[in-house]
Amino acid sequence: MSVSVSVPEELYEKAAAIAKAQKVSVDEVFASAFAEHLAAWERLKRRAASGKREEFLAVLDKVPDVEPAPEDRIF
Repeated sequence: MSVSVSVPEELYEKAAAIAKAQKVSVDEVFASAFAEHLAAWERLKRRAASGKREEFLAVLDKVPDVEPAPEDRIF
């Protein structure tokens, strides 16, 4: 199956450099990266399924309820 995907120029250029270094096509670089990303999501889903909400909440209760330091603020 063939699918067209738009990617930012900078990302394409990085993929092209990897493809050249590995002597493969840019399509192969993107396909490999996509396969790795999907595999990571599957691993994450399996780990999440094995978690227990009660244990998570018990650990969360141990976190102090304080404002973040200025350097840790996003906004």
